[in-house]
Amino acid sequence: MIKTVVRDVLFLGQKSEDATKNDANVIDDLIDTLRANLEYCVGMAANMIGVKKRILVFVMGNVIVPMVNPVILRKDKMYETEESCLSLVGVRKAKRYELIEVEYLDRNFKKQKQVFTGFTAQIIQHEMDHFEGVII
Repeated sequence: MIKTVVRDVLFLGQKSEDATKNDANVIDDLIDTLRANLEYCVGMAANMIGVKKRILVFVMGNVIVPMVNPVILRKDKMYETEESCLSLVGVRKAKRYELIEVEYLDRNFKKQKQVFTGFTAQIIQHEMDHFEGVII
């Protein structure tokens, strides 16, 4: 189901909790909402649709990839960039890493580990900041 995007900075500033299998429907809602906003957005965290759970989705090529409870195991080559967010107006500076290794659960709650680089790594880091209540 396509959800309304949350723009309340007080809500977005709160930390998210680990997701469980009971939160599986949030993955579908995030995918539907991201798909509806692809013109403006390349990733979403669950708090952006009003759910304080550690679930994110992002675009990788022509696929929308979900991650549940992701953890960055390794990060290399920090750089500064500017980012925007569907929940905010304008562009803000951010520090990101060119390469990250992430352990996460996939949509079937099976453990995965993968290395991401470049813009994909940047998207994941941006969405993971949402889990900590960090707004760029």
